[in-house]
Amino acid sequence: MRNLCIIPARGGSKRIPRKNIKDFLGKPIIAYSIETALNSGLFDEVMVSTDDNEIAEIALKYGAKVPFIRSEESADDFATLSDVVEEVKAEWINSNKKFENICLLLPTAPLVSKELLQNTYTLLNNSEVDSVRPIVQFSYPIQRAFKMHSKSKVSFFNPKYATARSQDLTPAYHDAGMFYWMKWNVGLKGESKYGYEISEMECQDIDTDNDWKLAELKYKLSF
Repeated sequence: MRNLCIIPARGGSKRIPRKNIKDFLGKPIIAYSIETALNSGLFDEVMVSTDDNEIAEIALKYGAKVPFIRSEESADDFATLSDVVEEVKAEWINSNKKFENICLLLPTAPLVSKELLQNTYTLLNNSEVDSVRPIVQFSYPIQRAFKMHSKSKVSFFNPKYATARSQDLTPAYHDAGMFYWMKWNVGLKGESKYGYEISEMECQDIDTDNDWKLAELKYKLSF
């Protein structure tokens, strides 16, 4: 099987400026994704898709390839991850090169282990599935969520669950925001999506300074 790892890292992050190359416990955070992908033994190519020269230089330093520069259209605030994947696929097809599977690995996912990449890749190959991603169970039942009407007044989104016991409610999950395995021909557009459950300690979405501190703490506890 020919596998491609794409690490999407644009230069224009807003909430945490230069987030994709910000120092994380001694090295740029993107370095962790690159090194994990390379050490997993799963990929024929590990590449970074970026519109930023500094990010490209750091990616090359840590062993990734930067075969082409991302377009302005796929690097703006409205571009989706699927847009990035499709642009990369088009570039490789134009170069007469094609893979069987793609892993879109985010540059701010230092908690990804090679074992997690390997286990989810096995699920992709052993199931009739278009894509696989890590998922995490919500720690509190979403059926009993509140909505705010004013500064203090709240009400249930679903009043019928107001007195329901937590253990009687169906568990709900969210995307861990780490990576996505997919079949080359389908990309992220396929309908058959699988989830691979992990714990809250194994992931951390990083959008704020507090998120960053939590990610560093979890990394120190896990690695």
